Amino acid sequence: MSYLEAMVLGLVQGIFMFVPVSSTAHLVVTQHVMIAQGSSMPPPESPAMILFDLVVHMGTLVSIVIVFSKSLSALVRATFAETTSRLRIPGQGMGAFSRLFLMGMLTVLVTGVLGLVFKRTFELVFSAPQVLVVTLSLTAVLLFVTDRLPKRPLGIKSLGPRIAIVIGVAQALALIPGISRSGITIIAGLFSGLKRRWAAEYSFLVAIPTILAASLFQGVEVMRGAGLDGVGLGPMLVGLVVAAISGTVALKLVLALLYKAQLKVFSVYLVALATVIGFGLFDGII
Repeated sequence: MSYLEAMVLGLVQGIFMFVPVSSTAHLVVTQHVMIAQGSSMPPPESPAMILFDLVVHMGTLVSIVIVFSKSLSALVRATFAETTSRLRIPGQGMGAFSRLFLMGMLTVLVTGVLGLVFKRTFELVFSAPQVLVVTLSLTAVLLFVTDRLPKRPLGIKSLGPRIAIVIGVAQALALIPGISRSGITIIAGLFSGLKRRWAAEYSFLVAIPTILAASLFQGVEVMRGAGLDGVGLGPMLVGLVVAAISGTVALKLVLALLYKAQLKVFSVYLVALATVIGFGLFDGII
């Protein structure tokens, strides 16, 4: 993989990570196009390229930390304070932030278990981009319906095990190209009753441990196998930096549209992309 290819893929990841149109789908399509044009990079379903995808996903984690720095800082400080208080005063009930932290870990656990169980199935989908027609269309319909939902009643303090599990299952489905992680988890939160702000913030906050854990797991698997053949450490780092910069801009845009219930604008794009793929414009390439 060349540095220019890494920059392009990092830009694709940064733009589409938070825009609810599936960054993985766009990475897969872009990689297939590059390979068809003569690139020597490994196929998208290879362990090394899946690791590259996870690394550029980690770049967009930097975007989350930048945009949600105040929320993250408040969560860490409050959780630490509540934990130390409980240690000093035995029998004290669990605080709101500690509960939120535990719900986040439950979401990540559910995603991790389902991801491990269906890992091989999800990897095979990377080599069958025709599935994108179905998954992109499904995401488009869900985004359109979400904008038509009435005002949601639940605040972050109402987020319990049921909602955490539902969002964990949704996040696992996002391992399939064409299903946006940010989109499907926000949709799951909204359908579970969370207000738009909290559905978004919870979705992006649980992305941090989820992507870190997935990257570590995939990294160990790659190092036990053929290593980074065809990719290289340098291009991975370039992709990470580009994804972090472009992701920060994209995340701010998505939040502005989400709070105004305007995600349906992305539905139009998804339907158009699914139509293009369905009518075979990319036949012979993907």
